[in-house]
Amino acid sequence: MVKAPAPFIVEKEMALTYADFFRIIPRALGSDMFEKTDSGVVLVGGGKRLEITLGKERIRQIALMKIPACHVRLEFTGYTDPERKAALDLFDRIFQKGGG
Repeated sequence: MVKAPAPFIVEKEMALTYADFFRIIPRALGSDMFEKTDSGVVLVGGGKRLEITLGKERIRQIALMKIPACHVRLEFTGYTDPERKAALDLFDRIFQKGGG
């Protein structure tokens, strides 16, 4: 019996609100065929599964600057290394702020 590889997990701290996330996520996934949950989304298809879970929204303050912040967890199951890299690159590029 062949054991399926363990999910690949990426955790990030992002300057993001839930409203921002749900507005942008279809472009970041390249699809709107996902299931929305209370705290994220699940995309399933072609033997692959990506679950993105958001932590609690909060405000991060640096000196006088206040920035929305949220912990983001991406769990990839059934992705090859190149597929996962492409999905993460698209996710990061779409959610990138400030042009840098």
